[in-house]
Amino acid sequence: MRTIQADAITKNIREMCIEANHFLSKDMRQVFEDAVKREESTLGKQVLLQLKENLKIAGEDMIPICQDTGMAVVFLKIGQDVHIEGVSLHEAVDEGVRQGYTEGYLRKSVVGDPIERINTKDNTPAILHVEIVDGDQIEMTVAPKGFGSENMSRIFMLKPADGIEGVKDAILTAVKDAGSNACPPMVVGVGIGGTFEKCALMAKHALIRDISEESPIPYVRELEKEMLQKINSLGIGPGGLGGTVTALAVNIETYPTHIAGLPVAVNICCHVNRHTRRVI
Repeated sequence: MRTIQADAITKNIREMCIEANHFLSKDMRQVFEDAVKREESTLGKQVLLQLKENLKIAGEDMIPICQDTGMAVVFLKIGQDVHIEGVSLHEAVDEGVRQGYTEGYLRKSVVGDPIERINTKDNTPAILHVEIVDGDQIEMTVAPKGFGSENMSRIFMLKPADGIEGVKDAILTAVKDAGSNACPPMVVGVGIGGTFEKCALMAKHALIRDISEESPIPYVRELEKEMLQKINSLGIGPGGLGGTVTALAVNIETYPTHIAGLPVAVNICCHVNRHTRRVI
């Protein structure tokens, strides 16, 4: 059994909130550079170059990549041989978010109640997803999620008879409906299977998968490639102003489901797809 102090979690979450809001992850930097080279539209390429300049300024001058510094989504994979000592896990994570957003001068966008809508003034609480895994380490991923793209997310409760063609139609429908509102070029996370809530979680989790990694499932790999090609044929383009790069990647996760259902969730993220990962 390994003991990890709660304040170590807080410290890392604090730093990761600031890091994710100022710097692209390595995989996103690479795919963005590739997009600049691939874009065929003159206006689309101009938009991408402006976005590239924005990313450069953000990193050099420590200015957030986007004014919407998002709601902090935190994924924790906790080894079953880990004992956390100190405050509760939720308190440790929220304190890290509080410190990161306050001391990092990041915009506080969270309201304490969805109807009364009074700002919490420190961007807490975080959205926390915890998975217990083998080992004695904690893998932490912080993914600040802005709501321009989050509001474009969809869940489709398809019939089994809809099959893979129904899944394709659902993905394309979500992207078409999102249009320029999701700040393209976008990353499209898709969850297929499970239940209503499981497919949504998979779609969210798919966004943080390293874009250079391919799915181990052959049909999923092919579906990702096909959907990326079809989405980029829609003509939405960078900034929604037309072009050949509407999406940077399509990442898909699957899970067993019930004989009577085919849940599909589409979670869209803007061109920065902010996320950072650490292991302690």
